[in-house]
Amino acid sequence: MYIIAGLGNPGAKYEGTRHNVGFSVIDTLAEAHNINVDKKQFKGLTGRGVIGGQQVLLLKPLTYMNLSGESIRAAFDFYKPETDQVLIVFDDISLETGQLRIRKKGSAGGHNGVKSIIAHLGTTEFPRIKVGVGEPKRGELVDFVLGHFHGEDAAVMKEAVKTAASAVETFLEEGPEAAMNLYNKKKEKKTEQKEDKKAEKKEEKKEEKKEEKEKKGSEHEALE
Repeated sequence: MYIIAGLGNPGAKYEGTRHNVGFSVIDTLAEAHNINVDKKQFKGLTGRGVIGGQQVLLLKPLTYMNLSGESIRAAFDFYKPETDQVLIVFDDISLETGQLRIRKKGSAGGHNGVKSIIAHLGTTEFPRIKVGVGEPKRGELVDFVLGHFHGEDAAVMKEAVKTAASAVETFLEEGPEAAMNLYNKKKEKKTEQKEDKKAEKKEEKKEEKKEEKEKKGSEHEALE
């Protein structure tokens, strides 16, 4: 039994916020595989089913983010899986909006939900899928992560949630290495392309400024 837990905060006011990306991924998986995540147990909402040929428990902790470990531990004690069968999906402010990063283990990286899970499981050696939500440009971090996506970011995150759900499916069907190779590199390639486009635009602007300068010089000469 694999435990697939998406982190977030319960309640309508938190739906669709940056901190609830994990919940959104679980909802997407549940819909795609006809799993009802509506049973109250393990201090969360759960649903059992099969994804990628594996028996899974989809879990949305209802403990609020900072106490996520309580829910994960309760499910862990009941099913007794190996720690590499506990996959956590959560938001990450250190990654650009929509970027995925899959890891087989690691520190909390300042994420309070993951910090709670590490404390309750007593290990950092569980896989995770981090979904980038970008960094706050101004204001408090709490207000940022509890805020909603707008404009272009909203469209990017809609696709990122689908991609993260696909990454979970690959993880279950082909293993963590395959998921890492496919989804980590895929986004890195897109990021490189984005940077290339930025560089191209920068060059175009330089050329435009140069042309304007030359044009102004010609007009000045004509006036003289």
